[in-house]
Amino acid sequence: MEFNVKKLASDAGVFFSRAMQFTEEKLGQAEKTELDAHFENLLARADCTKNWTEKILRQTEVLLQPNPSARVEEFLYEKLDRKVPSRVTNGELLAQYMTEAANDFGPGTPYGKTLIKVGETQRRLGAAEREFIRSASINFLTPLRNFLEGDWRTISKERRILQNRRLDLDACKARVKKAKAAEAKAAAVPDFQETRPRNYVLSASASALWSDEVEKAEHELRLTQTEFDRQAEVTRLLLEGISSTHVNHLRCLHEFVESQTNYYAQCYQFMLDLQKQLGSSKGEIFSGTFVGNAESASPAAATSPPAVAAATLPAVPTIPVVPTIVGVPNTVAEGVLNPNEVKPPASGTRRARVLYDYEAADSTELALLADEMITVYSLPGMDPDWLIGERGNQKGKVPVTYLELLS
Repeated sequence: MEFNVKKLASDAGVFFSRAMQFTEEKLGQAEKTELDAHFENLLARADCTKNWTEKILRQTEVLLQPNPSARVEEFLYEKLDRKVPSRVTNGELLAQYMTEAANDFGPGTPYGKTLIKVGETQRRLGAAEREFIRSASINFLTPLRNFLEGDWRTISKERRILQNRRLDLDACKARVKKAKAAEAKAAAVPDFQETRPRNYVLSASASALWSDEVEKAEHELRLTQTEFDRQAEVTRLLLEGISSTHVNHLRCLHEFVESQTNYYAQCYQFMLDLQKQLGSSKGEIFSGTFVGNAESASPAAATSPPAVAAATLPAVPTIPVVPTIVGVPNTVAEGVLNPNEVKPPASGTRRARVLYDYEAADSTELALLADEMITVYSLPGMDPDWLIGERGNQKGKVPVTYLELLS
């Protein structure tokens, strides 16, 4: 118990000495040991790294999990060292709702079929998002968090110790300075006019006491200087390790970008596949609009242009099929229409927007670019899945499934 009391008293004395030195420095009444410029640059770089790492970490967490309540829940599970429960992504939840709605509306209806297709794509998007979040958390967030909770805490601890060593060093310097001033004052020549020799004896004794005090203060100064230099070297090595931290974070950043690239590439492919599926379904609807129901039509009507097609896109007069004659260009050869030799009807053409790119298979077809506008019309005898498209001086067959007809 006696040892603990002595240690407590010693710690209290050290704390009081540091507090006095810190206060006098703030008031400008005491000198402060300054670190070299290189060391100060290392400190500034470390502080900058810590601040930006925190900001990047927090904003990446917001990117991966926009819901603040979910982030708080994950934080609590992490602090309690418990596994975070699996959470359904928004895409997977939307897929579930779409599938249930399709079952209620009828999976065989056009709307139900489309809901099932879109829901399946949303499910795949949700699964890709889950994998991206998992990969980003492991490869990017975890290293940043480990730096803040591991390396940076060690650096901060050693910096606090260095600060205390500096305060002790400056306090020892102040004591040495005061002791030397008192010694010089005591060693001054006594007043020989004093008739009592006892004063001279007391003056000599005080000078000897201050000399001992100076030696003791200088000894403590040498010890504190050694401890300060040792701690400064330890802190310097840790601060120089920030360069290795930057290299590690750079590697993690590349992995994060790769994960994000793969995620968006998967999403693009999923949506492209869905767009093609929906375009095919839309083509079936348009085909029904142009040619009607072929099975319900009479045999006599089946040989003539459908009435719906004529009402929707007026066709040009029927071009008779003539035998091939050498030297005479034919509009139709062997029963196959050549759109380049056919003029558009005087009225009834429609504008259409191209849904996605299409490469022409031969010279009779027209290559398409997504989002461009073209003029389309139908010809008697054509496949109902095709139309004649015009773009400036270019003309050729185009698939209906790649178009959105405008009124």
